[in-house]
Amino acid sequence: MNILIVLISVFILLEGLNVALLYFHPSSTSGNAMGAFNALEKAKKDPEIYALVKYLINWVAGTKLIFIGLLVVIIFTAENNTLVFAVIALIISISTFYWRLYPAIKSMDKDNQINPKGYSKTLAIMITVFILAFITGLVIHLLSKP
Repeated sequence: MNILIVLISVFILLEGLNVALLYFHPSSTSGNAMGAFNALEKAKKDPEIYALVKYLINWVAGTKLIFIGLLVVIIFTAENNTLVFAVIALIISISTFYWRLYPAIKSMDKDNQINPKGYSKTLAIMITVFILAFITGLVIHLLSKP
């Protein structure tokens, strides 16, 4: 089986689990749900703020679902070149985490706004593993082609 399809499929599975958490159990501390953020409980005390937070959580989940849907179409219909470019797009898009999200979550972690402490590092490591897996898979795929 094509290593790129395997990697994309694993990514779909993990992101699908995150979508399920965001839609059905957003206060969870598992996966990338919102329970790790202390501000979620504070937001619940203000109905107006909490309504916005719920909207944004569902927006993120919906966006991830669109992304997953497109990846499913790609793994079932794409030719080799499209798979290669899809993985390159995944590498680039996942890497954007370090531009805005990582500095924000690192700052929140430093200011004790996240539980458990050190969650920002755990998330950064997980995302780095994703990126390295896609890069490695891409290199293996490209080198194995005649």
